Amino acid sequence: MFLRNPLIKENSIEEREYQVALARSCLESSTLVVLPTGMGKTVVALIVIAEILRTKKGKVLFLAPTKPLVEQHAGFVREYLIGKKVVALTGEVEPMVREVAWIENEVIVSTPQVIANDLRRERISLRDVRLIVFDEAHRGVGDYAYVAIGDEYKTYDGLVMGMTASPGSSGARIEEVRANLGIEKVEIRSESDPDVAKYVQDVNMQWVAVDVPDQMRKVVDILRSLNDSYVKELVNLGVMDGKRPPTRKHLLEVRSKIEAKLNAGERRKQLYRALSVQAMAMKIGHALELAETQGTTALTSYLERMRQEAASEDGSKASRTIVRSPEFEKLTSILTGMNMEHPKLSRVMSIVSNQIIAHPSSRILVFTHYRDTCELVASKLAKIDGARVAKLIGQAERGSEKGLKQKEQVSVLEKFRRGEYNVVVATSVGEEGLDVASTDLVVFYEPVPSEIRTIQRRGRTGRRSPGRVIILVTRGTMDEAYLYSSQKKETAMRRRLYRMSERSEEKKAPEEIAEKKPQAAGQKSLLEF
Repeated sequence: MFLRNPLIKENSIEEREYQVALARSCLESSTLVVLPTGMGKTVVALIVIAEILRTKKGKVLFLAPTKPLVEQHAGFVREYLIGKKVVALTGEVEPMVREVAWIENEVIVSTPQVIANDLRRERISLRDVRLIVFDEAHRGVGDYAYVAIGDEYKTYDGLVMGMTASPGSSGARIEEVRANLGIEKVEIRSESDPDVAKYVQDVNMQWVAVDVPDQMRKVVDILRSLNDSYVKELVNLGVMDGKRPPTRKHLLEVRSKIEAKLNAGERRKQLYRALSVQAMAMKIGHALELAETQGTTALTSYLERMRQEAASEDGSKASRTIVRSPEFEKLTSILTGMNMEHPKLSRVMSIVSNQIIAHPSSRILVFTHYRDTCELVASKLAKIDGARVAKLIGQAERGSEKGLKQKEQVSVLEKFRRGEYNVVVATSVGEEGLDVASTDLVVFYEPVPSEIRTIQRRGRTGRRSPGRVIILVTRGTMDEAYLYSSQKKETAMRRRLYRMSERSEEKKAPEEIAEKKPQAAGQKSLLEF
């Protein structure tokens, strides 16, 4: 059975009861839709857009964080929406052209920065906008452009639809998103909900544990000893709690505390020393994590960048102090004579090779947190018979290393869909929103502590057919802490969202709740789909 709406292309999109139910909810009041990656948030948005344009005069604004996402959504809406003009606007479109496009089109798909700038310069108005769709709505915090647009739109009391796979585990953050975007209620569906479960493919999760190599132990011991000395000094200076683990989060709190005292007018030498020691602790802590979870290539590259920073005129005092230390010279001496990589590298090569041998038509996505590791993993996987490998990295340039422009990112993904590449090694740029081809296997080179990023990575497989997710974890390192953290946050997020969703229902009359429940398959929906 297909969706039925005069503005949606006939016999083109399968009608799923949970999508219809979510769309109905979005049409009743401004709603945050939380739905697993690959379960059709954009289809829900299409239904809502079509019904708004069918019943009301005005425009729809569809916002997405990046140019590739804007082009992806604009292409989808153009393909399935009938009789309405759709335009994609990004910073590459001249302001005067954008003004005309805004007037001439009913659906505007855009990056938020463009809309925020045009609103500020009064090139456009949200007065005629009947619906704003915020894709990746969890970004609607702080000074992100979604916030300014949300504030402006509240003046006109229009309808808002937020979409995300993961708004975050913090209740305060979720409430901030709701307040900033003008969202009244939350609708969540998970893979286990009855109306979703029949559309969900099985995803086999595996955790593969490895150990820090014996040869790397000397390096780890030196870095740990140096890190411990910095932490001890911060405790002695009275700016750090010795009873708490010296995590990155804790160290950032220490820096904020020191800066607050300096801004308040304190000028004690101990505070300036503490600021320098905190910077050294951050750098050595990062080096320690690289040594334990990434290997010699990533660590050596990082230490070399630190050496270059120390040698530059505007280099930090922290880098200079570390580079001049005997421990740094000892580290570089050991690493120079070390001819080995982290065991994760051989494991990921084995995993990818076995997948290609067993299933030659596979699509495989490997996520790495660091660009150095991405480069290394891609170069090694390219040596596997049958592996056609591409990198998917961000735009930023780093020294002589070039990033990928957004058009190049889109090109990589398109070639991945067509099968020209069957393995893509990606940094975080591959996590959010982009329509990655149906992927058989996703490999995490390391766990990430963010539940949002974990959910986004995991959601790249199991879309149209069963998939596998393999997470590599180094025993006794931050890998284990990050894995535990993301799992704990995800559980807390789902529990909190379901409670919010239930509270939304409690505010309604019983007959309204009954009317909103998903109907049996084959029944006509309340809206004319």
